[in-house]
Amino acid sequence: MTRLSQAALTALPEGIAAPRYDRSTVTKGVVHFGPGAFHRAHQAAAFDTLLAHDPRWGLTGISLNSRGVADALNPQDGLYTLALLDLETSYRVIGSIGRVLTRDDPEAILTALAHHDTRVISSTVTEKGYCLNADGALDLANPAIATDLEAARADDWTPVSFTGWLVRGFQVRRHAGLPGVTVLCCDNLTDNGRKLEAAALALAGEIDPDTARWIADNVAFPNAMVDSITPATDPALRTRVAHETGLEDAWPIQRERFTQWVIEDRFAGERPALDVAGVTFASDVRPFETAKLRLLNGAHSSLAYIGLGMGLETVADAMADSTLAAFVERLMRVDIAPSVTPPPGLDLDGYISDVLARFRNPAIRHLLSQIAWDGSQKLPYRLLDTVRDALAAGRSVERLALPIAAWLRFLVRAANEGRTITDPLGPMLLARAGDWRSVLALREVFGDLGSEPRFAHAVAAGLASLEAGQRAPAGV
Repeated sequence: MTRLSQAALTALPEGIAAPRYDRSTVTKGVVHFGPGAFHRAHQAAAFDTLLAHDPRWGLTGISLNSRGVADALNPQDGLYTLALLDLETSYRVIGSIGRVLTRDDPEAILTALAHHDTRVISSTVTEKGYCLNADGALDLANPAIATDLEAARADDWTPVSFTGWLVRGFQVRRHAGLPGVTVLCCDNLTDNGRKLEAAALALAGEIDPDTARWIADNVAFPNAMVDSITPATDPALRTRVAHETGLEDAWPIQRERFTQWVIEDRFAGERPALDVAGVTFASDVRPFETAKLRLLNGAHSSLAYIGLGMGLETVADAMADSTLAAFVERLMRVDIAPSVTPPPGLDLDGYISDVLARFRNPAIRHLLSQIAWDGSQKLPYRLLDTVRDALAAGRSVERLALPIAAWLRFLVRAANEGRTITDPLGPMLLARAGDWRSVLALREVFGDLGSEPRFAHAVAAGLASLEAGQRAPAGV
């Protein structure tokens, strides 16, 4: 079968959308760190739409931790297939990514960061990729950050961390007299732009105070949020894509048709006209971000850990269990919604109903095991902030503690079975898994919440419920 490439686009059958612009005229206005499935399903697709109107916003991808995406996409001229999952699945070839660079070519990365055409540097490196501590500040003791601090003693240093690459790129831009850029974080962190700004300033302050001042004066870090359910690529998707397109695609991507991208209107220079792709520019992203992180992502993690403990495999499987589905809906409406101040025009009850319907989408096979990755990094934003708000308001945290208890049991099962888990704190978590109170004592995850008696009591009650085979606290 012919491999997907620019030359092969003419062979696409009718009904398969292809780039509606001349890719040879595209210039690279965006450098993106972390061109994995999440980015290619959302931001790269939005820029693909924009390129039909303005060819100055092409993407250069940078993959710091793996060659997988580069090895898949570069032989395909950066092209890949996006499957939009709905009652009827549609397919679209995305052409916004020109090339994917890896840490094997640091000079090319630095050239891209310091190119005069580069106006936006964006990121989806997952929560752990920002090397933050439990308080959301840069963790100077993180091994990657410590390595960068040591390397930066040399004039010509090669970073390891994403934040290190930002600072190094800014150093070169400053010395070259280039203008500032906009750094657009698209990961699931509350106040993500501000956290990344503080991290970059902290690292630059340790390495090069002049560059830290330049960053403060010339670089914008808008907050942003992105929402669309993106299941991992599996063999079934590859088979469907090959059948529908008649071409071999080394790494197609799939997501639900629904998508939302909200960006704070705070740019260092020209703002890409992404509104043509349905992007919302807002003066304050936080209400959108909080609604999504707490209601959708918090419910997702709850389904994942409780569902995995029941032997379920996908979100749809979990929602098909009436007791679990009813528990999660009550968790969202009664326990999480009071902690969310919606943006103007958003009806929370309707939003929750829409989220639950999206979870039930029969076209999406979203693995609970995928959602369960990196629990130590996700749970503080998805559930623990809500717990803090509930405690401060004097509300019950009994239901909110149940998914935390389910996560603790998830750790115990992995430890007892001798399995590793996908989590940057994995070894530490598994070593403590036999004593749930010692896990709660990890400030890297819980901050001071682990010593809060009401929370600890609720977690203990949740563990007792789960050990008794119940999928909701007794009496709920």
